[in-house]
This record gives sequence, structure tokens and C-alpha cells, in this order.
Amino acid sequence: MKLTKKTVLNVLLILFVVSFFVTPLGHYGKVLLNRLFSFSPSIIEETAREQIADYDWKLKDDEWNFFSFEKSRGKVVLINFWASWKLPSEAELASIQKLYDRYKGQMDFYIITNEERPPVEEFMQKHEFTFPVTYLIIGEKAPFDILEPPASYLLDKKGNIVIKKEGISDWDTAEVQKLLDELIQE
Repeated sequence: MKLTKKTVLNVLLILFVVSFFVTPLGHYGKVLLNRLFSFSPSIIEETAREQIADYDWKLKDDEWNFFSFEKSRGKVVLINFWASWKLPSEAELASIQKLYDRYKGQMDFYIITNEERPPVEEFMQKHEFTFPVTYLIIGEKAPFDILEPPASYLLDKKGNIVIKKEGISDWDTAEVQKLLDELIQE
């Protein structure tokens, strides 16, 4: 039996596609595809921005200690809901890490999960993420809707919702950096 170039290319293509389902290459390929098709989040027009009612929201830090969202009153705040087992969350967190590296100390970051600590700590270590993890307390009232991960809010210093994004976004863009620079300078 003689193999033609077309047959060999078809077999290679089929093997490549199958590898996305049965090998670690598939996982990393899917993460890469999610990153490629994520875009900068849309900014809400100033006249359409809603202001959060209050900052009365109890959360847990990465040491499992309770704290209040009140500590972020008067600051620019990025809130991201994520889950370690959701592939789009994993893809989005790399851009949030870059944003955190650039803006830590200038604004507050709430990278929120409702998972238990062990899988979260393992996930953070595996991906070398250093942003602070915040744990959601199920049933605790929040100043806005708790969205299905991945999802995010960006608040200005007055508590106005500047960005509300359901789904994956690329947070490491010139547009987002320009917006954050403006919000931090206000």
C-alpha cells in the first residue's frame, strides 16, 4: 500500500485533533485558544454606571481569616470570580496576574473563588500566580450580583461599576491600562 502526502497529512491532522482530547497538550491548547479569543472588556459609559449601595460584604483572605470589603472604600477595585476547574478561568487569570504585577499597591484586587483552600493553593502554586486569593462566603450578602465564573467587576473610587464582564476577558491590554491609570489618578 502506497501512502500519499495527502493521506499522511490527514493522519497527522487527525492525531493532532485527537491529542486535544487525550493528552495534556489538549488542555494547554484549549487554554491557549481561550486566551486568543479573549478581548479587552467593554467599559460602561459614565452616564450608565451604577454605584454599589454599600461595602458591607464579609469575605475570607488566603489565610482563611474574615475581613470586610469596607477596607476598599475609596479605592479602585478589580473583582474577579473564578474557579480552578474552569478552563476559561485559568486562561483569564494569566492576564490578571500581569495586571496585578503592574498595579499592586495602587488598587485592590479581589480574585474570588468559592472553593476550598487545598485545590486553590495547588492551582496557584502550579501556575505560579501570586495575586491574593479571596474566598467567597456562600450566602453572605454582596454589594452586587455574584456572577458565574469567569466574571469580573471594576469599580472606581466612588464605587461606580466601570466594567461588568461575564465570561473571559483579556485584562492585560492598553485600553484597560489607560482606564486604570485614569481611575487611579482621580
